Amino acid sequence: MARRASSGPNITAVIGIAVFVIAAVIGGKFLLGGNKQKIKGASLISMSDYLDNGNSMRGNEYLVEGTVDQRWPRDNGQVVSINVKDSGDLIPIEIPSTFNDLNIERQQKYTIKVKFREGGIAVATQIERQ
Repeated sequence: MARRASSGPNITAVIGIAVFVIAAVIGGKFLLGGNKQKIKGASLISMSDYLDNGNSMRGNEYLVEGTVDQRWPRDNGQVVSINVKDSGDLIPIEIPSTFNDLNIERQQKYTIKVKFREGGIAVATQIERQ
């Protein structure tokens, strides 16, 4: 008896190739684009409110986006001044010693989540380099 010729592509092979391509695309997006996390849970700081009365912001959390202008290292943390994006104003931020493993340098862009304590002093709670 003669064999019949194959009538088309093998369905299992086509499904396998499609699954592999989809997995490769998803894996590539995860590996290449996965490091762009945004800090969430706070609104951008209003520099006009801060400059009017920073003490009224105590207990609240805000996001500060900008470039490090100056930094002053200390034994138990550091203080940086940030040139706030879109306003050009400077804001001092206390960086606690829990962030000593970060290498914060001048002229680098950061997004910093701050919580204001007594006296209107901004203290970093999360830091992300842009």
